[in-house]
Amino acid sequence: MPPKTIKKALTDMLADLSKENFDSFRHQLVDRREEPTVRRNRVEGKSFLEIADVLVTTFTEAKAPEVAAQLLREIGCSDDADKLVKATCGQSSQPGPGDSAGPSAGAAAVTTMAEGECTGKHFVDKHRSQLIDRVSDVAPILDQLLDENVIRQGCYDEILAIPTTRDKMRKLYSGPLNAAGPAGKDVFYKILEKYEPYLIAELKKKK
Repeated sequence: MPPKTIKKALTDMLADLSKENFDSFRHQLVDRREEPTVRRNRVEGKSFLEIADVLVTTFTEAKAPEVAAQLLREIGCSDDADKLVKATCGQSSQPGPGDSAGPSAGAAAVTTMAEGECTGKHFVDKHRSQLIDRVSDVAPILDQLLDENVIRQGCYDEILAIPTTRDKMRKLYSGPLNAAGPAGKDVFYKILEKYEPYLIAELKKKK
């Protein structure tokens, strides 16, 4: 059986959601703060196919499944996220000579923390929700990230001032870590291994 197109896989995933989960997905998409963002009028009252089109046109075919899977996990639909990743594995838009929408096969191969997934998704991205929920102390992690020049002093001060650990982690993900690229995420992973060894060991066992 030929693999599904990206848009078809996204449409099928959305159609399989309950009405409640579909509404939650749309709300989460609008509430997403990372760039590029999606305006509310692009999703309100829209069909599965129209939302799939919004995902592809906003994030590109290469990135849309990753964004959709992240949103699914945030609304508690991890099984649907895993199915989507499998359905779109290896599928993306045709790369051009200067295409930078997603990691190349070579880039994925040298990113040791990407776990060898066909999407090249980094460990810290794959387990984003668990890390946000379960990291116990962000301060020493921020100290190390600052020392390694992954984050700047102003960003360090801003995150450290946030009252809750989960919101600190969310801010870290949505801002500097999102911009740091694979090398910065490798540093973050190594720091997590140092300060959260049992959590990382547990997550590494998950497929």
